[in-house]
Amino acid sequence: QVQLLESGGGSVQAGGSLRLSCVASKDAYSRSCMAWFRQAPGKEREGVAAIYVDDGSNYYASSVKGRFTISQDNAKNTVYLQMNNLKPEDTAMYYCAAQQPAGGNWHAQYDYNYWGQGTQVTVSS
Repeated sequence: QVQLLESGGGSVQAGGSLRLSCVASKDAYSRSCMAWFRQAPGKEREGVAAIYVDDGSNYYASSVKGRFTISQDNAKNTVYLQMNNLKPEDTAMYYCAAQQPAGGNWHAQYDYNYWGQGTQVTVSS
């Protein structure tokens, strides 16, 4: 059974940090592109960051580049999103997603075939 389980969301003040974790089942993780998307109320879901688990290459949305870091632990089938210098506009539900096998556009949500349930991140000013 394919599963993606997110954790690590919460509420912080602007300038603070959070680390999100996504534990994937082996079937979802192997040879995949793992990504974090977010969706704020009234807005479309957008790609935040992605990592190709085979070679570690990673990509970021311009709005988070330099503040967020995506990383992987292949032994644990886990992807992390370290979020620093958080801003109120980062407030959203954050979703882990797997594109399995990898090959589509990292930022295109419709190229992902597995999704987690989401974890809420709230940043107050």
